[in-house]
Amino acid sequence: MQVQLAAQAEQPGRESEDFASATPEALVLLDGSSSPLGMESGCRHGTAWYVRRLGVHLLARLTDRSDRSIAECLADAIVETAALHGGRCDLAHPNTPAAMVVAARLHGASLEYLVLGDSLLVLEPTSGRPRVVGDNQHYAEGEELRQAMRAAEPGSEERTALHLRYSLALRAVRNTGHGPWIAAASPKAAAHAETGFVRLDTLRAVAALTDGASRYTERFALGDWTEALRLMAQGGPAALIARVREAETGDPRCARWPRGKTHDDATAVYARL
Repeated sequence: MQVQLAAQAEQPGRESEDFASATPEALVLLDGSSSPLGMESGCRHGTAWYVRRLGVHLLARLTDRSDRSIAECLADAIVETAALHGGRCDLAHPNTPAAMVVAARLHGASLEYLVLGDSLLVLEPTSGRPRVVGDNQHYAEGEELRQAMRAAEPGSEERTALHLRYSLALRAVRNTGHGPWIAAASPKAAAHAETGFVRLDTLRAVAALTDGASRYTERFALGDWTEALRLMAQGGPAALIARVREAETGDPRCARWPRGKTHDDATAVYARL
């Protein structure tokens, strides 16, 4: 694989909770699950610390354990990362650091992939339209509350209160079997990821995007996935993120495109095969 990646934090000077890394054989992309300001997590390390360590462990497993499935590699990485917390962190806390995960690796004549959560993997075939994998952990019961939050005035007390209500409701059910699954402290979540194989001779390229970068197509409709892939092929992932930031800056109050926050951490990986 010939890999390019780009990332931009939500705000200049602010630590990103995304992570991306790659080798010629594998790539990983993680989007940390942000918490409302002041919400306890039971962890003294934080989300950025967690996603970096989980990402590094997952990339290592993908490259040195071809005997393990990609879901088993994620489960192993979750266990290894949990062990780094130490006894001072409460990993049973519903708001313990967690992340969406995209991973892919070369596996013989195929590309093996995994997606858990609302980050996306886009497969660009040698012919035909792109195939999008991911956003596979919806929380249907919370959708009404989420839409109410997005409709509220940005920066208002109402929006802050709705965001907190939604976050608490989501965290109460995730990784319980009654809500979405996400990579946190339990390796069981890996079994709920979307996985598969695609023959390499049918693929031209793949792209992995956190939801802050996939806004280009999913939220702002600046172009379809064919156009998004063409933009990354010509200008790299940074060109796509620049277009996203331009749209966000032109809609600072989230009026044209309702969304949880004006800007988000944005990370994209583009790999030619």
